[in-house]
Amino acid sequence: MGTRRGVADRSAQNGPVREAVTSARRIVVKIGSSSLTTPAGGLDDTRVDALVDTLGALATTGREVVLVSSGAIAAGLAPLGLPRRPRDLATQQAAASVGQGLLIGRYAAAFARHRLTVGQVLLTVDDVTRRAHYRNAYRTLRKLLDLRAVPIVNENDTVATEEIRFGDNDRLAALVAALVDADLLVLLSDVDALWTGDPARAGSTRITEVHGEGDLAGVDIGGAGRAGVGTGGMVTKVEAARIATGFGIPVVLTAAPLAAPALAGEPVGTFFHPSSRRPAARLFWLAHATAPRGRLHLDPGAVQAVVGRRKSLLPAGITAVDGAFTAGDPVDLVDTEGAPVARGLVNYDAIELPGLLGRSTSELAAALGPAYEREVVHRDDLVLL
Repeated sequence: MGTRRGVADRSAQNGPVREAVTSARRIVVKIGSSSLTTPAGGLDDTRVDALVDTLGALATTGREVVLVSSGAIAAGLAPLGLPRRPRDLATQQAAASVGQGLLIGRYAAAFARHRLTVGQVLLTVDDVTRRAHYRNAYRTLRKLLDLRAVPIVNENDTVATEEIRFGDNDRLAALVAALVDADLLVLLSDVDALWTGDPARAGSTRITEVHGEGDLAGVDIGGAGRAGVGTGGMVTKVEAARIATGFGIPVVLTAAPLAAPALAGEPVGTFFHPSSRRPAARLFWLAHATAPRGRLHLDPGAVQAVVGRRKSLLPAGITAVDGAFTAGDPVDLVDTEGAPVARGLVNYDAIELPGLLGRSTSELAAALGPAYEREVVHRDDLVLL
């Protein structure tokens, strides 16, 4: 979805070095499968070495680097004699179990040339959606960085199921960037930037900077990568950029061969500016790192109270309940059309709620006791979507 030009040409056209990039001390870099493997599957040693040389140069100068790397399934294709990425989950898991060892082994050997040790961190959705697991993942990554190792993160494709998988590593990279409180997220793939449309078409132009949603209006975001060995396309990268910038982390999106100039602050690719205010980590976690366990249907008055006036959700404003959840689980609050408007931590089990709907808290307290004079979702445990 992009064309490549000389770095000198880009620098001349697009202005000065990006200070937000050069001043970043903790950097998360994500690379896609198609940027690491041959079209037939199997790791491309030249591409791996080029990436590691760039990241190794950063890490040996005292900057902290976390690498979120796809490629396990793709790396396992050739050794297993598979001509293309399998569609069924069992074969994907088999390919991942072969490829992940090859991938981390190749990284370990390449980083060793820079006298750097790598640490493998395999995550599932549960590891970043359940609060206790989320904290444990943070401690592991933080300790690896403290020990001057390079954490290499991937989704644990060997055990992930269709119901509990990220589907691509772009979102995972954004969540990891927030998890380690990164100063910069760099998304590397087989595209050189975000374009207004197919660059092969007349009139398409490269978007050099994104300050907000207005800059994305009318942009034709394409599908999956051209090589056919990955799962993420430009849609997932833009969504990852939204997540990271919403947490106050700047993002650079560019092609893997341009990693060195991008990390040197040269104006290659597309630069996504961060939001001016960083949200509370707890609310960020609730919005982006949780999977809802159910849905609470709100009447119009409750929608206005929650969204318009930032009030807590009371039983009187709920018309229906979906899902099987327990107190403390995340649930989506949906409007009369079924569209999610907020997510929050619920104070009741799903089995309790039907008998409480449409009733005031004072009425419930009088009938059932003071324990029922509480919100279904407190405003402090609620984030708008």
